[in-house]
Amino acid sequence: MKTRIVIVAGLILTNFFVNFAVATQEKLVIAHRGASGYLPEHTLEAKALAYGMGADYIEQDLVLTKDDVPIVIHDIHLETTTDVVEKFPGRAREDGKFYAIDFSLAEIKRLRVNERIRSGSGKAVFPERFPLGLSSFRVPTLAEEIELIQGLNRSSGKNIGIYPEIKSPGWHRSQGKDISKIVLKILKKYGYADQSSLAYLQCFDPDELKRIRYELNSQLKLVQLLGENRWGQDYANINYAHLQTKEGLAEIAQYANGVGPWMQQVLKGKGEDQFKISSLVKEAHAAGLVVHPYTFRADALPKYVTSLEQLLKIFYFDLGVDGVFTDFPDRAVKYLDQKN
Repeated sequence: MKTRIVIVAGLILTNFFVNFAVATQEKLVIAHRGASGYLPEHTLEAKALAYGMGADYIEQDLVLTKDDVPIVIHDIHLETTTDVVEKFPGRAREDGKFYAIDFSLAEIKRLRVNERIRSGSGKAVFPERFPLGLSSFRVPTLAEEIELIQGLNRSSGKNIGIYPEIKSPGWHRSQGKDISKIVLKILKKYGYADQSSLAYLQCFDPDELKRIRYELNSQLKLVQLLGENRWGQDYANINYAHLQTKEGLAEIAQYANGVGPWMQQVLKGKGEDQFKISSLVKEAHAAGLVVHPYTFRADALPKYVTSLEQLLKIFYFDLGVDGVFTDFPDRAVKYLDQKN
């Protein structure tokens, strides 16, 4: 892994003075769903591109198929990133969604993956990204993706890590499936079993992370993702406001190694010179937690910056986060390399 070291203290953030020192630390680039700014998210092609761009870790969102195979896809349903509606009409549930758990792996492998679309409209969420309908992409399994990354590690001489996320564990259990147990078994098979492994395992559900640590006895590095209760569904019954406090972060440090906050929980901006810095990074570090915020996109910038590089400067150097999730890993790698 490429190590990037910085030392920063007493920096000015636009018109706001940041009066604290940032310790010497490694800065990580985490490829969010692969190089998803360039190729359809969570495809092996997007992961290979992210690897070649120099990301330190590559993310895998995990859900289960009907036959208990972890596949790499962001949602528990399929219609926004595949052609499931055309391939399997009539297989939707009453809510109109096509759930991965209702399909066998063989059926999933028949699907063609596309750039993410908006439900109902069929239009791309990011219209300037890879064109809809071009080329041919498939949904990979967790095992296939690990073998790709480990194979590239061997052939390239690099040592790039994985960053899987357990998606909707409570929902999976309601469907009779224990996704965490299945995923941990596969990770162990491929050598990811303890703190020395080049892997972080993340989840939005604190109870599930505690279960992974204490009941399933995983020694992997764990990251507590931080959402917002107003996002609903998996997030509605978790007190994320408490988890962002000094007391909440201290509780997280009892079972996890880091936090993955939404970037607006770290820096809340309303305009070019109107923003508020939270104490989250400082208090997380004081609790011994690494901080890896999400999601840094060149084509979805907050109002207080005009470029991805400016946003990276603020978070990496002014605020002192330890790594970022980005759809554009090449630009984050280039930016950090230029700072060394």
